[in-house]
Amino acid sequence: MQLAHPHYLWLLLVLVPLIAWYIYKHRSLHPSLAISSTKPFAKLRTPLRAWLIHLVFLLQLATIACVIVILARPQTRDSWNTSSVEGTDIVLALDISTSMLARDFKPDRFEAAKEVAAKFVSGREGDNIGLVIFAAESFTSLPMTTDRSMIANYINDIKMGMLQDGTAIGDGLATSINRIKEGKAKSKSIILLTDGSNNTGNVAPITASEIAKQLGIKVYTIGIGTNGTAPYPQENEFGRIVYTPLPVVIDEATLKTIAENTGGKYFRATGNNVLKDIFAEIDRLEKTKMDLRNFSSTEDDYMPWAIAALSLFGLAVLLRYTLLRTIP
Repeated sequence: MQLAHPHYLWLLLVLVPLIAWYIYKHRSLHPSLAISSTKPFAKLRTPLRAWLIHLVFLLQLATIACVIVILARPQTRDSWNTSSVEGTDIVLALDISTSMLARDFKPDRFEAAKEVAAKFVSGREGDNIGLVIFAAESFTSLPMTTDRSMIANYINDIKMGMLQDGTAIGDGLATSINRIKEGKAKSKSIILLTDGSNNTGNVAPITASEIAKQLGIKVYTIGIGTNGTAPYPQENEFGRIVYTPLPVVIDEATLKTIAENTGGKYFRATGNNVLKDIFAEIDRLEKTKMDLRNFSSTEDDYMPWAIAALSLFGLAVLLRYTLLRTIP
């Protein structure tokens, strides 16, 4: 909490002469009664009500103090502020073709990649991260943002079948480049994860890598799939999905070339743990200083003080004319 007019708090000094006046008044105003002897009253203690009579004055002082605080305008403040953090620009390009449902990972490649990518994003504090998905076409799911929770939640919500089936690696890389090229961080990286070979699309993967190289964007490529064969989903004659062992075919040569052209690195993920280790290594990317702007607003917050003032004043009046009533 802050005060818009903190100088009004000087008015609290008014309480000092009020207290002094109250003490002087009560010392000089003592009721008297002429009697022959005070011995019968010598052992009498001051009754509790005689002490409580001062409670009304204390409530009045508290009421005045609350009113002065209200005049000083207590506020809760949010504002634009800029902080410098270590960060980099990263775009995750995730293959969501049907072959990603192969079950050589637990539970399958698609879910394993989503889980590891979401954890990776959650740990990248201060980074600007974007998300691109691709199959036969590519699509920017999320623009660059520092909201890690939103990105992680969106990754978890990605569904198979959102795009036409196929593997357009070049288009996925090109879309990622368009999304990241305007970033302000010195270090720009694309993490492209796929389990196949480029078989459709308008942009050749090598051409896209040359563009990334010219723009100073590093591309880390990940080929996901075990060695040998893996159970791939296929539809049988009854329209049911069955899993058939098929050879794992990943265009590693193209993925390696993309990484080498851009100063990145190629990884082969053959299992869940290997995939986690790959993202842990990428997590050690070079970081750079970048400024984050956070918005906040300012609102008056005098209502609790107003309620307190009214409550204290009401209680003082109630006690003054009931339990603590005095003879005029």
